Amino acid sequence: MNTAAISIEHISKTFPGKQPVTALKDISLQISKGELFGLIGPDGAGKTTLFRILTTLLLADKGIAKVMEHDVVKDFRTIRNHIGYMPGRFSLYQDLSIEENLRFFAKVFGTTVDENYDMIRDIYVQIEPFRKRRAGKLSGGMKQKLALCCALIHKPDVLFLDEPTTGVDPVSRKEFWEMLKNIQTQGITIMVSTPYMDEAAKCDRIALIQEGSILTINTPEYIVNNFDTQLYAVKAENNYHLLEAIKTQANISSCYISGEYLHVIFKDSDTKIDYPIIEMKETVPTIEDCFIKLMRNESN
Repeated sequence: MNTAAISIEHISKTFPGKQPVTALKDISLQISKGELFGLIGPDGAGKTTLFRILTTLLLADKGIAKVMEHDVVKDFRTIRNHIGYMPGRFSLYQDLSIEENLRFFAKVFGTTVDENYDMIRDIYVQIEPFRKRRAGKLSGGMKQKLALCCALIHKPDVLFLDEPTTGVDPVSRKEFWEMLKNIQTQGITIMVSTPYMDEAAKCDRIALIQEGSILTINTPEYIVNNFDTQLYAVKAENNYHLLEAIKTQANISSCYISGEYLHVIFKDSDTKIDYPIIEMKETVPTIEDCFIKLMRNESN
């Protein structure tokens, strides 16, 4: 039996204040060992709060969470030796060089760079020519690779990556996901959060989260294939004017901007748009379309 690497049961968290903020609402999910699992949602959806609970940095108000069968409250010291954590903001020592940061984190976990070099070799060789450079002087992509090396240097069972590609250029984003796939082949369970919907397709399974609630959990393929409404891509010379015109039409169920097109769902078989000159075609939904549809269903 494949025991869950991460088990979350009815986790809730509210931050107190004059206007209390409920960050997580009754979250439950199971992540299998060796799985690459994505937590997908916009800023403020609750992703970082959940990651901080799972990495023993924050206590939940309600519910139970376990990592490798260890309780995040009772067994927090044990868990910290079994996980790697890469927070959203670059958190390594800016005044230390690449190699000094790596040696420091290896020592914290009672190991050495030489002992576990095989774990990071494919990533480290890309930044090794700059090993004497201070971390604060690195580019976004190089900082990302250094942080990943530091999170892996002690051979963790579970790797938590909180929005690791935010603010990174498209080429570095692509390289990063290729690195994650290679890491996964070593049997490490990976939980990654991202606001980028296009990255969802690279995960084995995803959870779509909005305002602290899980909208759905499944494979990206299943979620897209179960989009049960015909979607249309529409554009005109001025998409803003087109959007304003479409909002007034009674036969339109929803309309929103998606790249150079507007994505439109009609209420019924009446697919007429009252606008002078447009281009309209049927289109295949993306994870972003599924997210928007689920979000609107939730609010109705």
